[in-house]
Amino acid sequence: MPKMKTNRGAAKRFKTTGTGKLVRNKAYSSHILTKKSTKRKRNLRKSGIVDPTNVRGIKRILPYA
Repeated sequence: MPKMKTNRGAAKRFKTTGTGKLVRNKAYSSHILTKKSTKRKRNLRKSGIVDPTNVRGIKRILPYA
């Protein structure tokens, strides 16, 4: 069997925690920031955990994560 290839775009976006959960960065924080409140922008800086409905697909494209 040849080695499985990792999706490089996904590898840059997702990291695994010690317990095996997937961590992601939040969207909507790159531009059009003037109309967003300071509180909203501050909360967008924090990372979030990937929803369980999406975990299976992401783990498939990250075989070694």
